[in-house]
Amino acid sequence: MNESRMSVFSRALDVAMGISQEDPAELFADDVRGWSPAVTVSSLAELRDVLKDRDEALSNVTVTITGCNAGGNKVVAEWRLDADHTGPLEVNEELTVDATGRHIHFGGATFAEFRGDKIHAFRSYFDDFALLEQLLADD
Repeated sequence: MNESRMSVFSRALDVAMGISQEDPAELFADDVRGWSPAVTVSSLAELRDVLKDRDEALSNVTVTITGCNAGGNKVVAEWRLDADHTGPLEVNEELTVDATGRHIHFGGATFAEFRGDKIHAFRSYFDDFALLEQLLADD
């Protein structure tokens, strides 16, 4: 595996999850395309806007890469996010979940394609319903 790409991938995951404030231009190409259940972007400018507008619903966020494969220009990793729900989470225009104080966790996978040393495409998959289930569960 290309250690440089793995480092870029790991740092990009930290930026996407709000753990790091590193400049996305160091990690993503200007024409980056990306998708997740919560976000779709087609440029670095759009990605920056999404990251800037991110709510502050979660704190004490950690992401652990639990498995990783690389080949050619691709890196694929499974990960686990752990965090505390300490602020309102806007699910959509009709639903905002007030802070519950709960510790939440969920897993996902991200597929990244590189051009040189920068990510030019990514897809992240995670079960956003599992997150809501943890936040809306009866005590």
